[in-house]
Amino acid sequence: MFDGVLPNVQWALAGLYGVLAVASAVTFALVRLQPHRGFRELVLRVKSWWVMVTLFALAMALSPTVSLIFLGVVSFLALKEYLSLIPTRRADRRVLLWAYLAIPIQYYWIGAERYGFFIIWIPVYMFLLLPAIMVGHGNTQGFLRAAGSLHWGLMTCVFSLSHAAFLLVLPEEGNPVAGGAGWLLFLVVLTQANDVGQYLWGKMLGRTKAAPAVSPGKTVEGFLGGMATTTVLALLIAPYLTPFDWRFAAVAGLSIAFAGFIGDVTVSAIKRDLGVKDSGSLLPGHGGILDRVDSLTYTAPLFFHYVRYFYY
Repeated sequence: MFDGVLPNVQWALAGLYGVLAVASAVTFALVRLQPHRGFRELVLRVKSWWVMVTLFALAMALSPTVSLIFLGVVSFLALKEYLSLIPTRRADRRVLLWAYLAIPIQYYWIGAERYGFFIIWIPVYMFLLLPAIMVGHGNTQGFLRAAGSLHWGLMTCVFSLSHAAFLLVLPEEGNPVAGGAGWLLFLVVLTQANDVGQYLWGKMLGRTKAAPAVSPGKTVEGFLGGMATTTVLALLIAPYLTPFDWRFAAVAGLSIAFAGFIGDVTVSAIKRDLGVKDSGSLLPGHGGILDRVDSLTYTAPLFFHYVRYFYY
């Protein structure tokens, strides 16, 4: 299964399971030693992580095509959750089909390595096409809100996330250490580590609210702790997954930590506006797919262009 995967990527995937094993052992010890504290959410989170890591690892191990399909499904599920949350007009139900059709076309451009079409398909052509279809229905009541909400969802759940997928098809000579899979692993590991780091540091040391009106659980201490953790981790894993020297690795770690925080609170603002806590319930302990990839909606495009500008 792993024959086509570069050795460094194999070791990185194995390392993810090592981290999960440690996390499971710590969680088990906490539940046994402090049963009165109630660690149900933590237990659910760890169990969900086993499923998510396994699916991600399988997709990475099988082939780049399977990886692209997997990430395309993630975009589809994120958009589906988003569209289930926002109010939609009856007249726009047919327009939603066109929004979903944008996903396979966007990922086709990636698989074909057509950067020119990839970078304009949703921001330009879907931006023009969807309102034109909506106008054809003749319903102007709530038109601006409907068009803006739909396009924002496409930009966030499909266009932004698809930048992570494009890392897979970047030429291997730009990253002889681990290829496109190395870029993707570096991004995903740091983005998720930042989320976990902010959560843990916030639980342990959090006192000062970072965005009380948007996400009351976010603290300045958690943000700074997550940023420090992510930057240190970037320095540690960069030699195995990227061609970064310590300076590029540090900038990448800091950027991913900051962008991840902004992505998280931005999606939190949407959920607060809509009066919901989670985008879904597909991932026990985490919520929905959009809850899990909210940070990635910001980190993926920023990291992709950082890599493309300096290495391609």
